Amino acid sequence: MTFVTSLGELERAVMNVLWETERDMTAREVQDQLSDRDLATTTVLTVLGRLERKQLVRRIRDGRAHHYRPVASREDHVAELMTDALDDTSDRGAALARFLGSMSEEERSRLRDLLG
Repeated sequence: MTFVTSLGELERAVMNVLWETERDMTAREVQDQLSDRDLATTTVLTVLGRLERKQLVRRIRDGRAHHYRPVASREDHVAELMTDALDDTSDRGAALARFLGSMSEEERSRLRDLLG
């Protein structure tokens, strides 16, 4: 079983910036995208370092700078979280039933199409 760690609020914000960008980013570029939070570059670097240790981002050296990119897509990350959650239950069927009960009819229809 692969264990995907949950993200703290700031880690999630940084990952959202990386997921929404189609290119590798420096810590400064990430910081600029989070300008409403008034974060120091060192704070962003600390968060990126934690995300790298959690194997959620890859750091790429480019001369003296480092660029960061997500290891997987947001959808891959969410799917892994869902799999881990199901692995943690003794009654997978009951957990799936409750999950399906929380979905809208449109989401259930989409799921039926995917299974179909």
